[in-house]
Amino acid sequence: MIVAFSVAPTVVGDESAEMSAAVAEAVRVVRASGLPNETNSMFTIIEGEWDEVFAVIKEATDAVRAVSPRTSLVIKADIREGVTGQITQKVDSVNRYLEENK
Repeated sequence: MIVAFSVAPTVVGDESAEMSAAVAEAVRVVRASGLPNETNSMFTIIEGEWDEVFAVIKEATDAVRAVSPRTSLVIKADIREGVTGQITQKVDSVNRYLEENK
């Protein structure tokens, strides 16, 4: 399964440095998990089995909650049992189509 998620502290005022630090700790958890992952400006994408992916998301959320009494979490999942490598294969498929249909 592939899961895109975004976790962030809810801040008041201009506290962007604190927000970046909290999000960085969540990303550190994901990267330390050893599961395939990518982070962009909106989401972190992680691939693996249900229990391992959601355990990482919980730990990443807990890292943000440690510095914020209120936390926002958004999750979107593509669930396909036994399929791996979709983080790159989906993008490769679209790029291939674009290249073939210029």
